[in-house]
Amino acid sequence: MTAVPPPSLQRIPSGVLGLDAVLDTGFLQGGTYIIAGMPGTGKTILGNQICFHHVAQGGRVVYVTLLAETHGRMLAHLRGMAFFTEEPLASALHYVSAYRVLTQEGLKGLLDLLRQLIREHRASMLVLDGLVSASASAPNELAFKEFIHELNTLVSVIGCTTFLLTNGHSPEDVHPEHTMVDGLIELTDELIGVRAVRELIVRKFRGSAHLRGRHTFQISQQGITVYPRSEAMLSDPVAMPGEYKARAPVGVPTLDEMLRGGLQRGSATLLMGPSGSGKTLLGLQFLAHGAQLGEPSLYFGFYESPPRLVGKGESIGLDIAGPVKKGLLEMIWQPPVELVLDALAVKILAALRRGGIRRLLIDGLVGFKESTVHPERINRFFAAFTNELRAMEVTTVFTEETRVLFGPEVETPVKGLSALVENHLFLRQLEWKGELRRVLAILKTRESGHDPSLRELIINDEGLHIGPRFDSAVAVLTDSSLSPSSRRGMEGGRGSRTRKKRGSRK
Repeated sequence: MTAVPPPSLQRIPSGVLGLDAVLDTGFLQGGTYIIAGMPGTGKTILGNQICFHHVAQGGRVVYVTLLAETHGRMLAHLRGMAFFTEEPLASALHYVSAYRVLTQEGLKGLLDLLRQLIREHRASMLVLDGLVSASASAPNELAFKEFIHELNTLVSVIGCTTFLLTNGHSPEDVHPEHTMVDGLIELTDELIGVRAVRELIVRKFRGSAHLRGRHTFQISQQGITVYPRSEAMLSDPVAMPGEYKARAPVGVPTLDEMLRGGLQRGSATLLMGPSGSGKTLLGLQFLAHGAQLGEPSLYFGFYESPPRLVGKGESIGLDIAGPVKKGLLEMIWQPPVELVLDALAVKILAALRRGGIRRLLIDGLVGFKESTVHPERINRFFAAFTNELRAMEVTTVFTEETRVLFGPEVETPVKGLSALVENHLFLRQLEWKGELRRVLAILKTRESGHDPSLRELIINDEGLHIGPRFDSAVAVLTDSSLSPSSRRGMEGGRGSRTRKKRGSRK
């Protein structure tokens, strides 16, 4: 006899942004799921948001409340949500209060009412808001377990997907209903320092894969939006990164020569240095040159608005406004206030896919660090994020600010990031004869040779230029003292540029 595989259960999408990704496309039809959380965590909003999406897809819903707020007050609060519409009310979406039946007839009466409502309204989804009241009215634990068992049997036979909303419990506090349902989703709202952070945890999801761990969510006028933890969501890149076969020139001739033609396409580069060392301008040069070559590019930064960046580029003869108008350069400014780490990843990846981006500048990695309430995540986050960028064949430049302007110390806000990138360029300022000079060094290029010499980075109204190498120096990157020959080399390099410029005016 040939074995017949069991039929696969149909999925019921939640319609909640990010939640279906956590649940591997949605809930299983006919399953029973507990949504638990303390008051104020968003259980009622989540339950209603799922209901409104279900009726919009042609489903029929019965929403039953026990000891909860009145339906009129509930709907008044929901009217401000984007998912709310009055059209399905009393036709495909029915709100029923069952508290009186529960108090007068007990769990048996409640079960009979639920059976009647499902059949009368031909419901494909049921929400029971206030399971804790049903539990409190049970004469004993066995009676409540029998109620859950009979409800499970009823909805699974009919194929009515059911959600039971109840107060949250600690993981150690196991209740009998937890073992009997198909899934348990916990919502939390905790203070971490001065920040209030909402997180969603799938404690149990029978018969399906899902993303484990904590996932941040937010409540806004759009309703609930879940941001799957990037390390889990991006654990398998969209594709396997290929070999480095081509180069993406930066557009500064001498620097491209030092890099043996430019940055490897699809690679990640860390551009590190203190404030004022030229990181942002060099990154903008990389984007502007890509736009000149017809490559869609994206700027993502935290601290400088697009108009200021356009003006900064113009001050050195760099055309930023032109590529923006042509649609070859998109600029996204994200002020670093109350950010969610995974929301940043979602925003960037969406922009990359939308614009077919080939070059990306992320200006200010410290913004990512400040957006997470779990600092131990940051390296795993960047490992998954950079792998996804490589798989998308996006050539990426990250800028990171060091805290010490001068002296032998180099302290970075994000530890261990250098190991996650293919290229590492370092900029530093040093003091010489009462003025500051910028120094550029290529510390690392993976699977490629490079020029290891230290060069001066010159930024003036003609653009960015790489000066002559330091033929002899004493700890140029970590000390401001230069040998006499190095000073002559620097002075000669600047003097020759000045003489050339004067000659061009004649």
